Amino acid sequence: MARYTGPVCKLCRREGEKLFLKGERCFSPKCPIEKGRAYPPGEHGRLAQYRRRRASDYSLQLREKQKTKRIYGILERQFRRYFHNAEQMPGKTGENLMVVLETRLDNVIYRLGFADSRAQARQLAQHGHFLVNGRRTRVPSYPLSPQDTISVREGSRKLTYFQQRAEFLDEGSVPDWLSLNAQTMTGRVIRLPEREEIDTDVQEQQIVEYYSR
Repeated sequence: MARYTGPVCKLCRREGEKLFLKGERCFSPKCPIEKGRAYPPGEHGRLAQYRRRRASDYSLQLREKQKTKRIYGILERQFRRYFHNAEQMPGKTGENLMVVLETRLDNVIYRLGFADSRAQARQLAQHGHFLVNGRRTRVPSYPLSPQDTISVREGSRKLTYFQQRAEFLDEGSVPDWLSLNAQTMTGRVIRLPEREEIDTDVQEQQIVEYYSR
């Protein structure tokens, strides 16, 4: 399964903002953005922040698409497929796209608090630590629907990671479209999320305009 394996802090620097790709590290002084390095990596990155060239519409649309891909850990081919699927759904294409991304298994694992980042959630899913409706699922991109249940596999609950994680699960911190039973380490998709319930800082209309060129 294709995925980005390079240094993720460079991705945040390229976008000039925190994408929260490394969990707790993003909130620590080690974060490059916190160190004042919110400029593109590379030899000419520092000079780029002093250029006053006005960004074109295409540039703004491209950067928004790239930022969204990086936040959710998706490469171009799969992201384009998600967009085409969103076009076929009733309603606004941009909002449909955000719903499709939010209801991926790895994102729901992250939203429920079982992982510090989407990358960590992806790894946990690939290692088979979760059940979806009682069946072991190793596909991080597995699309979830309302009333689907996500639970930590019984054998995995004995691992030190999940035993420590259980102490910090907070049922009140999950989004309203999800529910969590911290005692049984089980979550459920109550319904599809509304756009205002998705706190990802993305201007999805720019992505729609990018693919509509």
